[in-house]
Amino acid sequence: MDMNVTPHPALDDAVNRALLQAVEGGLPLALRPYAVVGEQLGIAENEVIARLYNLQEQGIIKRMGVVVRHRVLGYRANAMVVWDVADAEVAATGCCLGAVPFVTLCYRRPRRLPDWPYNLFTMIHGQDRAQVLARVDHLVNRCDMQDIAHQVLFSPRCFKQRGARYTTLDTRMETSP
Repeated sequence: MDMNVTPHPALDDAVNRALLQAVEGGLPLALRPYAVVGEQLGIAENEVIARLYNLQEQGIIKRMGVVVRHRVLGYRANAMVVWDVADAEVAATGCCLGAVPFVTLCYRRPRRLPDWPYNLFTMIHGQDRAQVLARVDHLVNRCDMQDIAHQVLFSPRCFKQRGARYTTLDTRMETSP
């Protein structure tokens, strides 16, 4: 280990470490999940929220999000649909796509020319491939994308889905002084 590297100061706090351990498996399915976590740790709900916010501000937590385990919900087919949208139209097109309930992700990425011309990505889940393809057709018609090149990339298998792991954070998260 580099002698000039020190553990992140936020990890010196035992409550922060316990909080990270408590949320790494996901928040409880409750009306007030932060209150449940706070009760487990012996701190108030507003302190849980403030600490999570501070950990995010310090870069320890990159983001809070939802992991959708689509197969558990009965969706056996999923596909990333990649679109080659004119740069001037990508924001409006993304808003149109993202407003459709069955689009679970919609985001922009840079093109990687000459091999990869696609700059807009959407994730669509369905009970089977036919349903996913019908949903792609629905998007094409709804968002007037008949002339926009796209590919439907079905996932051949489901990888393990989980959130971030923080239990070994004190050995991984280090910053230079």
